[in-house]
Amino acid sequence: QVQLVESGGGLVQAGGSLRLSCAASGRTFSTYTMAWFRQAPGMEREFVTAITRSGGGTYYADFVKGRFTISRDNAMNTVYLQMNSLKPEDTAVYYCAAGSIAIDLRRASTYNYWGQGTQVTVSS
Repeated sequence: QVQLVESGGGLVQAGGSLRLSCAASGRTFSTYTMAWFRQAPGMEREFVTAITRSGGGTYYADFVKGRFTISRDNAMNTVYLQMNSLKPEDTAVYYCAAGSIAIDLRRASTYNYWGQGTQVTVSS
C-alpha cells in the first residue's frame, strides 16, 4: 500500500513557475513508476509526465515539453514537477500517481495509487 500526498499548488500569473511535490509513504517507493496527471473542470484526466523507477527515463505530453520537468528522489520518497512558463490552460487539479507495472505510462489505468490532488490556477 502506498499513500501519496501532493503539495505546492497555488495561484500564479501566466509565465510564472510552480514546483509540485508528491511525498510517498512506505519503503518501496523506488519500485514504482511515478507520474503526474491533471484534470481541468469538465475535462477528463490527462497524462502530463512520468518517470521510471530509477529516474533514468522521463516521458512528457506534447503540451508540456520544454516547460515542465519531472524528477524524483528515491531517498526522500518524493517526486517533483517543476512547471515553468505556465499558461492559463495549465489550470487544473494535478494528481500524483504510482504504478508497479509500467505497461503504458500514459494511461491512467496503469497506476495503482493516486494522491488527492493539488489545485494549480494560472491567471492571465
